[in-house]
Amino acid sequence: MDHIKRDKHNSESVVEGDINLTPARREWLRNEVGEETRVLLEKDAKYFMHQSMSTPCLDVLQNCEGSYIESVSGKKYLDFHGNNVHQIGFSHPKMVGKLTEQLQGLTFSTRRYANETAIQFAEKLTSYTPKGLNRILLTPNGSSAIGIALKLARAVTGKHKVVSFWDSFHGANLDAISVGGESVFQEYMGPMMPGIERIPPPITYRGIFEGNEDKALEYLEYVLEKDHQIGAFLAETIRNTDVQVPSKKFWKGARELCSKHGVLLILDEIPIAFGRTGKMFAYELFDIEPDILCLGKGLGGGIVPQAAIVTREEYNTFGDISLGHYTHEKSPLGSMAGLTLLEVIEEENILQKVKDDEEFMRRALRKMHRKYSLIGDVRGVGLLWGIELVTDRSTKKKATAEAEEIMYECLKQGLSFKVSKGNVLQLSPPLTITREELEKAIEILNCAFLKTNAIA
Repeated sequence: MDHIKRDKHNSESVVEGDINLTPARREWLRNEVGEETRVLLEKDAKYFMHQSMSTPCLDVLQNCEGSYIESVSGKKYLDFHGNNVHQIGFSHPKMVGKLTEQLQGLTFSTRRYANETAIQFAEKLTSYTPKGLNRILLTPNGSSAIGIALKLARAVTGKHKVVSFWDSFHGANLDAISVGGESVFQEYMGPMMPGIERIPPPITYRGIFEGNEDKALEYLEYVLEKDHQIGAFLAETIRNTDVQVPSKKFWKGARELCSKHGVLLILDEIPIAFGRTGKMFAYELFDIEPDILCLGKGLGGGIVPQAAIVTREEYNTFGDISLGHYTHEKSPLGSMAGLTLLEVIEEENILQKVKDDEEFMRRALRKMHRKYSLIGDVRGVGLLWGIELVTDRSTKKKATAEAEEIMYECLKQGLSFKVSKGNVLQLSPPLTITREELEKAIEILNCAFLKTNAIA
């Protein structure tokens, strides 16, 4: 689970993760983990660099399978976080089998040599994208995919500037944190990559536009009209961490503005592609097409690090420069993982399942919204949901202490999830989760809310 230090960043500035150096965390470590786990956690803290949102750790894992992660003490957690890699659950049998089979043959592809697995994967991946969006580059991680996209946009447009949203997250590399909008990744880093213009996101529940997406579009249009050195607009199609879902009207308007001003639309779907929204790609919900699509996380089936960009045929004119050039660029293992992921989504009819699960989640969470005054807003799509907690629905004051209390109560009962912005419970389960497991998670959430006396 992702966390952030309260000693340096107050809860109002929290975006990516929840709080991790509070009395509640110390109480958890004191009362909820055994001696064997405590010793291992101490060693973990001794050898690994400490960093916000990663340390100290909650528990020590020994297994993951299906919808569950399991600790060394045998405790199982339904994992509604999963670092967004668990579209087909953990240790999917077909994924494990195909990767094991690949390990018996080609395990590495030296640069300037093709391999059939990577070719099959590229062919399969681009069979899902619109005609003309059919050129790919592979890379081991999402941050690098963002880097490739930024370089390609400069080469295509001849312009170095980028528009992105405040509060956005696009990875942890220096170029990715430069275009991102979160201070926790920029502390002590000095000058960022130049040419970044950030604008407020079209947040529906709070924010300076108060849900007025027309104003958000006006702001974007104003910036693009004033600065002709902007070559790209980089955005998460749907904000993953605290679950912000813009309207179709917003995205159609943004697409039109990019086309009008010669700006490439780069969509970051690294955490949300491959069925999370009920579509293979989230942009399909809005009837738009990106110029560059960034993919990752679940692309490796929850086992192998794998990411990619998909871009337009007409941009394939820069063979004299290296846009990626990563050591594991055409990894046979990564390619087999990606190919198998797509096959599983098809074979198990995951997209339809997610649409059915969306209706269940919407009904269950709206019922909770009516029942608990602590819930200010419920929003989501597919199997990506955010529950925003407030101490007062009229003022929308963030209920950060209550969010933490609920998180730890859920952990005690075997449900793990991320808390974003200090007060948003982000629910992102495996897409293969059973209805019984979803019902169990909702039951755990209800019990945790009841313990906080949150009834309306």
